[in-house]
Amino acid sequence: MSNYAIILAAGKGTRMKSDLPKVLHKVSGISMLEHVFRSVSALNPAQTVTIVGHQSEMVEEVLAGQTNFALQKEQLGTGHAVRMAEEVLGNLEGQTLVIAGDTPLITGESLKSLVDFHINHKNVATILTAEADNPFGYGRVVRNADGEVLKIVEQKDASDFEQQIKEINTGTYVFDNRRLFEALKEITTDNAQGEYYLTDVIGIFRQAGEKVGAYMLRNFEESLGVNDRYALSIAENVMRNRINKGHMLNGVTFQNPATTSIDIDVEIAGDVELEGQVTLRGKTKLETGVYVSAGSYLQDSHIGANSRITHSMIEESTIGQNVTVGPYAHIRPDSSLADEVHVGNFVEVKGSCLGAGTKAGHLTYIGNSEVGQNVNFGAGTITVNYDGQSKYGTTIGDGVFIGSNSTLVAPLTIGDHALLAAGSTITSDVPEDGLALGRSRQVNKDGYAVRFPHHPARKEN
Repeated sequence: MSNYAIILAAGKGTRMKSDLPKVLHKVSGISMLEHVFRSVSALNPAQTVTIVGHQSEMVEEVLAGQTNFALQKEQLGTGHAVRMAEEVLGNLEGQTLVIAGDTPLITGESLKSLVDFHINHKNVATILTAEADNPFGYGRVVRNADGEVLKIVEQKDASDFEQQIKEINTGTYVFDNRRLFEALKEITTDNAQGEYYLTDVIGIFRQAGEKVGAYMLRNFEESLGVNDRYALSIAENVMRNRINKGHMLNGVTFQNPATTSIDIDVEIAGDVELEGQVTLRGKTKLETGVYVSAGSYLQDSHIGANSRITHSMIEESTIGQNVTVGPYAHIRPDSSLADEVHVGNFVEVKGSCLGAGTKAGHLTYIGNSEVGQNVNFGAGTITVNYDGQSKYGTTIGDGVFIGSNSTLVAPLTIGDHALLAAGSTITSDVPEDGLALGRSRQVNKDGYAVRFPHHPARKEN
């Protein structure tokens, strides 16, 4: 029979104290909702319905084209939320997973095990449970002497005895799809919250003599639901440790994994070495042999094999093989450094392509430029690409030597193997093999310095 899934993502999440819907807060680079959706996808559901409500347009944008959506106009409880999926799923045969969109740590492997348990035990409903050292705030799973599930009781409705139970409801379930929607018609708001509890269908199934089971998670951490910023930080820490461990087992060296933050979609090849305080964001990819030193920040960038990044920031750019960047360099979006390029300390590259073997050792700005191979930028070189209204490009050919403290005023083309004298301001194109001098003429005034108070001859008088 087919698998189906319902993801609950309608709540506002008032304890987050945020204008952003709770399920859209990020853990390791993607929203909690996306984490849940990816885990649910491990089941290959024939249909998935995401229940939206608060700021529904923002939530739908995240999963557009990947799921059905159903709107819960009023938040009247989890049972009411699941009812909203009836139009899509109500008449289908199979089993349906119901999961909250604020549980980013649950894995696809655990959900597969839950569904397999449900099918193998021929349950009408199966609850995903966990054993908590401190179960306060969670719904408790109440069993009989034979270990069969009798009901789930929420914290506010639990007796003193029931509050001592350590087996808690994670808020994730698998149901026989048809029976789920039949039972939802029978639940009421007769409880402390005045809401339609999804958990009340468990009691309905028991009264009908139907089999209800529970599958306990091996790892309690997976059960974490995020309701506030503190819980969000715990989820981030758990996910970071999980991600880092995976990379280490795949051959990546971490000098200090506790201080290294890597998003879930980052790809790292074997024999990469990361110092502490490294941050890798988005869809960054590191090829084999890359070394990234402490304090570096890389976002949505591809770093070629055996390149070395030292105390630098790289954003949305491509770095070739055997490239050295830094220390304290900034590679801004839409830049490309070919093989063997060297970009040194306090160099900024923005929206530019640097050809193989090109070097900019220090104190240089390269913006909106196409730079050839084996170009040498002297210290203090600036490409002047902005006149206050528009951006202009600079094209520099192969083998060009640019003397220190040169200013290249775009739009400008420098031909192959040209030489720009140090201290020049270049405003016109330079031909191939040409020498360009753009300095002001130097004038010496013999003996003139004696007129100034700082001169030793003046001080003696």
